Amino acid sequence: MKAILEHINTPQDLRTLSIEDLGQLTFELREFIIDIVSAKEGHLGASLGVVELTIALHYVFNTPIDKLIWDVGHQAYGHKILTGRKSTFETNRQFGGISGFPKMEESIYDAFGTGHSSTSISALLGMALSAQLQGNIHRQHIAVIGDASIASGMAFEGLNHAGVTNSNILIVLNDNAMGIDPSVGALKKYLTNVKTGTAKEENIFECLNFHYTGPIDGHNLTLLVKELERLKKIEGPKLLHIITTKGKGLKSAEENQVVYHAPGKFNKQTGELQKKEAQQQAPKYQDVFGKTLVELALKNEKIVGITPAMPTGSSLKFMMEVFPERAFDVGIAEQHAVTIAAGMAADGLIPFCNIYSTFLQRAYDQVIHDVALQNLPVIFCLDRAGLVGEDGPTHHGVFDIAYLRCIPNLIIFSPLNEIELRNIMYTVQLELNHPIAIRYPRGRGGILNWQKSMSKMTIGKGELLKEGSKIAILSTGPIGNMASEIINELGLNSGIAHYNFPFIKPLDEELLTEIVKKFDHIITLEDGSAIGGFGSAILKFSNNIGIHKIIKIFGIPDFFIPHGDTERLYKEAGIDKMSVIKYVQQFL
Repeated sequence: MKAILEHINTPQDLRTLSIEDLGQLTFELREFIIDIVSAKEGHLGASLGVVELTIALHYVFNTPIDKLIWDVGHQAYGHKILTGRKSTFETNRQFGGISGFPKMEESIYDAFGTGHSSTSISALLGMALSAQLQGNIHRQHIAVIGDASIASGMAFEGLNHAGVTNSNILIVLNDNAMGIDPSVGALKKYLTNVKTGTAKEENIFECLNFHYTGPIDGHNLTLLVKELERLKKIEGPKLLHIITTKGKGLKSAEENQVVYHAPGKFNKQTGELQKKEAQQQAPKYQDVFGKTLVELALKNEKIVGITPAMPTGSSLKFMMEVFPERAFDVGIAEQHAVTIAAGMAADGLIPFCNIYSTFLQRAYDQVIHDVALQNLPVIFCLDRAGLVGEDGPTHHGVFDIAYLRCIPNLIIFSPLNEIELRNIMYTVQLELNHPIAIRYPRGRGGILNWQKSMSKMTIGKGELLKEGSKIAILSTGPIGNMASEIINELGLNSGIAHYNFPFIKPLDEELLTEIVKKFDHIITLEDGSAIGGFGSAILKFSNNIGIHKIIKIFGIPDFFIPHGDTERLYKEAGIDKMSVIKYVQQFL
């Protein structure tokens, strides 16, 4: 059979095909995605699940004139391949290559940049209302959103507004009963009832004034094309409910959907994950959190765990297995996660609220008003703090220090290693009079024997790690281990001192006073925004006590860091080992 995909460079090429040819294209597109992702890694399952939908949308609608938005964007690989990026798709998520998410500056077919969930409906409605105001009454507007994302509060806000407009929008609800983890909540149960025909007569979307169609088989390409052609002619807000299988076309991805959301490298013929060398590795920080929380919860019955839809990604799954009644997956609802934690703290529980750093940005109001203003002892565990690598700027957790440091009552802690993470978790569950944010990175630590007895920490204390007389390096978080490597490379007798400041707020002012009095050259090192971050706090302190020394801040500069491997991104940000060494050598 003649190959089709190799001749498809734009949706215009796609639209010259017959329905029969589209079936062959479906097979080829799936194989192409599997072929590339098996070797280069990426988000597999979501994109495999919408191959038929992707082809149908570009076949029926006149993209890029008609606007198409992919919520989150994990499922947009097929879209990228069909819209002129087939030849560069192997560079997906690599430094200098194409983004793993839709990106407006990358292609005219990417109508809106995505990466965080539940934004598509609001953005789409904005475009549709804009078209009305400008007299563009024929343009179509389509958003693809999953069943996990549509349960988010922001999605409901968009639906609520859209329902009282006559906007020309089509919401495609991609229902696969999965986010990254299985979908949860009452809406998930409702959608299940709709699929099984046991739902009550009233349809929730029709009650919101949407023309509802479905549920239909999202893998039946002919049916999809037929329904989309029909819906294109209907005025006002519309919702098409389709049923798909995440990982469709790769048996192992269908059977283990959580793992194959982003599986790493695998055998494209068998689907078998690439086996890593059998060697002992240091733990992932998320697992240190998850397993330590179980240890603490076994002894303290007041401890509860909360995550917005990331039990596997945050490793709260360990507590869910041991204490299912005390661990809560609240769905994609960061604002709710923060305020439910506040409610629990107000009633005497000890909530560990685990949210990715970049996702906590979505609940900033709740952190201020519902937690900090009331001085409730909520324990925020901010996973994926700092640069996260291939997922790029939508997922880099580089702003948390800056956006949290200005909030009264809030303690900010960044552990040097796994031991400090365990010790602070132990400390805060003993007694805590203020809320605290504990930030730690994606990936592994460096200590194999990490499950040691925990000890109580003193809030606000830093420590001297290495004596010196010429230059002082002040670090916060795991990047401090790089400072130790720098000192070892330059020589232990180089005169470089190293201080660890796990508490970014409150700072150890007594220790800082000694440092700024003693050293003429001070370096601060952090995996976070240089503006408003740890280094800024040190500068402010030094200025306030009237001691003016050279303080060089190594932090994330004032631009969005792209995607790529973390080592390369550290260099791009100027916080890599060689950048620091080059600066230090001037003063030795």
